[in-house]
Amino acid sequence: MSFFAILCALLIEQLRPLAYHNPVYGAVLGWTRWTSRNFDAGRPHHGWVAWSLAVGLPSLIALGVHWLLLHFLGLAFALLWSIAVLYTTLGFRQFSHHFTGIRDALDMGDEALARELLARWQRVDAADLPRSAIVRHVIEYSVIAAHRHVFGVLAWFSILAAFGFGPAGAVFYRMSEFVARYWAQKTHASAQPASVWVRQVADRAWAAVDWLPARITALGFAVVGSFEEAIHCWRNDARRFPDLNDGVILAATSGALNVRLGGGQLAPIASPRDAWPQPSSGETPSALIGLDSGSTPGREPVLAHLRSVVGLVWRSVVMWMVLLALLTLARLLG
Repeated sequence: MSFFAILCALLIEQLRPLAYHNPVYGAVLGWTRWTSRNFDAGRPHHGWVAWSLAVGLPSLIALGVHWLLLHFLGLAFALLWSIAVLYTTLGFRQFSHHFTGIRDALDMGDEALARELLARWQRVDAADLPRSAIVRHVIEYSVIAAHRHVFGVLAWFSILAAFGFGPAGAVFYRMSEFVARYWAQKTHASAQPASVWVRQVADRAWAAVDWLPARITALGFAVVGSFEEAIHCWRNDARRFPDLNDGVILAATSGALNVRLGGGQLAPIASPRDAWPQPSSGETPSALIGLDSGSTPGREPVLAHLRSVVGLVWRSVVMWMVLLALLTLARLLG
């Protein structure tokens, strides 16, 4: 059932992508605000209470609905519920329009427009970036976005579905990411910022939740790319990046494509108070860009690498879908 749910969700999302402002994201934002406002009292244990409610309750609701549908209405209705949940949590079209716009601007030679689109996408200061730096940052942001919107969701959904937990894994993964990102942005709000305890709990929980999916994504990129170089870069250069999970993915991408990544940061642009954390990006800029301790080995980023990234991501999707199909077939025949 996992294979068919994922396949249907991806196809529907390609035909009719989820709108930027939609009731699902509005409900998630309102729920996250409510939990932090009512349970963030500035003490260490309050951080775990707020995080458990913000992430755990939506996951349990998704699981409960799945079990009720499966028990009372049958497998077909449970499958439809899984497709609906995946449609809201999984998909390329939630971020790919940013990538396409910047790539097209660079293809036309309009670097000023590319910088503007990059700054608007990630809310960073991209002024005066040279062409190669624009390409590098777009590769980094896009690869991490693909991981968080596709491969990470695939990993948690597939693993928990194998144990009968249905779409709870997809909700758990996306809520963990959203809560950590929202509370990090809320820290800069002028009114009622998130406490240090809530931020620490959300960051630690997110690092644990994303540990296995990040390595699954990196392994997929290595298999469909240049395997030896990807593994070598993963082992030797992942710690060049501030976030180790993101560093594993970016280092593997660097080796798989033989492209130089990391080596500099972009300053974030201050957001309005209590702003909507962009669901289309799914990452905090400071967690993605390499430290000034040096870049990974590889060639200077050029426009052709953006096309290579698209191929790398799609080949990895096909590989994991084929693997899920084979596991589903083996289960049906066994």
